[in-house]
Amino acid sequence: MLVPVRLASAVSCALYCPVVSDLHKWAVLGERLVDDTPHIRVSQADVELPNHVRFTQYVFRMRRCAMTVVLDDAGERMLLMRRHRFIVDRWVWELPGGYVDEGEDPATAAVREVVEETGWRPRSVEFLMSCQPLIGNADFPQDLFLAVGAEHVGEPEADEASEVQWVPVDDMPDLIAAGEILGAMTVIGAQHVLLHRPGGQRPRI
Repeated sequence: MLVPVRLASAVSCALYCPVVSDLHKWAVLGERLVDDTPHIRVSQADVELPNHVRFTQYVFRMRRCAMTVVLDDAGERMLLMRRHRFIVDRWVWELPGGYVDEGEDPATAAVREVVEETGWRPRSVEFLMSCQPLIGNADFPQDLFLAVGAEHVGEPEADEASEVQWVPVDDMPDLIAAGEILGAMTVIGAQHVLLHRPGGQRPRI
């Protein structure tokens, strides 16, 4: 039987993590800077595997981001933005979110980004989790927050999204299956809400 996620990480690791020595770590033999901007640092790392195979890999280090699942008071609709993502050339629905400024509290950044991108201000936010969606190639920490209830405080910034809507939570599986929700953190946020809706009860905050 799997141990519930809510158990302490030490307990989970004791049950599921094999003993791995440093002999199995990948060795970084050197790293060369390619580009460095306020949002991303790109380098090339020379790496050696435990079997002594060597190769060079691009490494991306990006600023922390904060995203927020904003639900209405009934917990039946989720605040999403529709955007065109030019790299994959797709129109998708996404959670509001963005970069955490240097020295800024991630929860404060989460609220700020919701206001800037949607024109709605969450009444409060609760931290849910952090993850690394590109862990094979990038250090890109992303924090996920939950808000239940929000007040309309103005219009979103013009360049943030083409459309802002309260989308029914019941529509999330179909939107994910159709590829209209494509970003990792938006998929995770939608799945979190769906998994924590027993009997149609709204998530607590």
